[in-house]
Amino acid sequence: MNILTARVRVAGTWFSANSVIINQKNFAFYRPSIVHPTRYFHSSLTTYYANIQGPPQSTFDKILIANRGEIAVRVIRTAKKMGIKTVAIYSDADARSLHVEMADEAVHVGPPPTNQSYLNIPNILQAIKSTGAQAVHPGYGFLSENSHFVKSLNEAGIVFIGPGESAMADLGDKIRSKIIAKQSGVNTIPGFDGVVRDNDHALEIARSVGYPVMLKASAGGGGKGMRIAWNDQDVIDGFKIASQESLSSFGDSRLLIERYIDNPRHIEIQVLADKFGNVLYFPERECSIQRRNQKVIEEAPSTFLDPATRKAMGEQAASLARHVGYVSAGTVEFLVDPQRNFYFLEMNTRLQVEHPITEYITGIDLVEQMIRIAADQKLSMTQEDIKFRGWAFESRVYAEDSEKYLPSIGRLSKYIEPQSSTDKHEVRCDSGIVEGSEISIYYDPLICKLSTYGETRDEAINIMLKALDSYVIKGVTHNIPLLREVISSRRFRSGNISTKFLAEEYPGGFKGHVVKDESLHELISISAFVHAKRDLRNWSWIDGKETLFRGDLNKNAPSKWDLWITINKNKVIEPINVKVEKKNMSEEEFEILIPNHPKTIISAKWPLESPLINAFLLIDNQENKTLIAQYVDPLPIGFRLQYAGTKFDITVHTQRQHELSQHMIEKPKQDLSKVILSPMPGSVVSVAVEAGDMVAEGTEIAVVEAMKMQNILRASRASKVKKVNVKPGDAVAAEEVIVELED
Repeated sequence: MNILTARVRVAGTWFSANSVIINQKNFAFYRPSIVHPTRYFHSSLTTYYANIQGPPQSTFDKILIANRGEIAVRVIRTAKKMGIKTVAIYSDADARSLHVEMADEAVHVGPPPTNQSYLNIPNILQAIKSTGAQAVHPGYGFLSENSHFVKSLNEAGIVFIGPGESAMADLGDKIRSKIIAKQSGVNTIPGFDGVVRDNDHALEIARSVGYPVMLKASAGGGGKGMRIAWNDQDVIDGFKIASQESLSSFGDSRLLIERYIDNPRHIEIQVLADKFGNVLYFPERECSIQRRNQKVIEEAPSTFLDPATRKAMGEQAASLARHVGYVSAGTVEFLVDPQRNFYFLEMNTRLQVEHPITEYITGIDLVEQMIRIAADQKLSMTQEDIKFRGWAFESRVYAEDSEKYLPSIGRLSKYIEPQSSTDKHEVRCDSGIVEGSEISIYYDPLICKLSTYGETRDEAINIMLKALDSYVIKGVTHNIPLLREVISSRRFRSGNISTKFLAEEYPGGFKGHVVKDESLHELISISAFVHAKRDLRNWSWIDGKETLFRGDLNKNAPSKWDLWITINKNKVIEPINVKVEKKNMSEEEFEILIPNHPKTIISAKWPLESPLINAFLLIDNQENKTLIAQYVDPLPIGFRLQYAGTKFDITVHTQRQHELSQHMIEKPKQDLSKVILSPMPGSVVSVAVEAGDMVAEGTEIAVVEAMKMQNILRASRASKVKKVNVKPGDAVAAEEVIVELED
């Protein structure tokens, strides 16, 4: 049976071979403003881009996007602006995804595993043939840097919207690209310019180069297949895991080794080249906020570069592109030391994940330029035309537990993206999901690339903070707590950052927002307000009828509350006695009295049980302050709030409940020393022990992989293995017992 099933939409209705699917949903699109072509704003109408950035020349009638999720959606939007029909591909897991719904046609290419679907070149070629697509945009990841895929397209007479096969093969391979960079006059990092054969060879190279060293995949990027080694044991462990991750992610296990530059900044240069020898470089993007070599927050431009360094980096990036005859969009990545010496890191021969912030500050649609270049059109701009204005940030919103740094899966039960609040269109959400979408185990856990723009860096930061506070995501754990904490930190605001930022700021690991002083006052105040509002709602029913909105409140409804509020998050904060009084019966205004804190009058727009709370605080009759919090869930005695990005369980007791709670017996903690648990849902890659084995503390027990990242599970103490419950290839749930240990 042919697994390729095409679906075509006509006049809003989807047709397939066996069914008719009515597309009744109005999907959100983003339309650029007339003033700024890529300053996107949200529209509930099916609206295409209004502006195109080039001569009105024809490009392609139909293109296929060989990708999924947000980048597929991103490419579809520009294609629609240009009047190009689009074809989406999808796996079983993505059958109802947003990119499938938005495309004019959609073709099923296989089951969820990537090697059977999004990396399945024969099935994708068949999809191209069956739909008559003239060109393919690869997005990023998957086949975007696979020269064999480009060769297959060339042989089939299909245009690849990206670089040529030769340039991709040369620059996409980190070993070859480093040699080419040297030949192009680009500064490079000391290291070994060949393929590492095995563990012993890796040790030999590392000792020769000198510790610390970086082991990294020769193919691909995105932080996968990368490990820092500070000694011989790190090399042995890192070689194994980096090789496996590289093979899993890119189908290529080769590694290279080079000197690790300590405390650098990660700064990259976007280039754009046409088929007529024109090469342009763009203002830099700084990507120094990273976790395990994966970018978390990016900004453009960088606070660190002066005009001379910016120009030198741009010229070296352009020189490298010219040297290999590079065509299309690409990104040259550099490490920059504290003295502004910069070294070639790699070249990504594709559209970069963080391209939206370059579009924000330059007003140039990079996807459109890629399509025009692929259609043999000259760049319509020169280097002198590349100017930038303002500042932009991108926060990568992931489905992950920031405190454990583990992916999260599930269905988005509630999903509301932040919106621009002015006609400046200062907030941009690049996502491929809607409420009800599934975050699965098979793919990258990216929910959205949240970008903000301001005329100054501080303005862009403040807009980002408001956007993060307004972002409602329920159904999966997300990393907004970490994003917000970084963005709001004094050190980040000062621009004093490096790739070590997260390790230095959170040496014991990120634990969420720490409530103290001002933030304690704000959280207690909003908690008291929420309790009072919910309590008044309970009093608003008379004879089974709701009276709250008729203005005739129950005469017995309270106007004062004497509460004990406890904040539960990691370390429980001792209960705080709070006095609350409703100040005006016709308005939502409450007076909050907290010991050792100034008197606060709080009012807020909050439809009961809705997620967003927009509060206004008048502190000590002098200071006005606004804050955004989220009401997440009700709890048996209290509720869960999200404040400063972090979720807090709030327990609220009356005076009598507080007195009785002092006599409650605490529940004993579970002893986890006898078991090895899977920290996340995933699949077992390997099991290193058998029943009866003796293990020392730190001994490798098993390796579990989820979303192409591998985690080594180690013994927490010396013991004897009692039972092994899994084997390689097994699927495991979060906190499932992998191995049992004896007492």
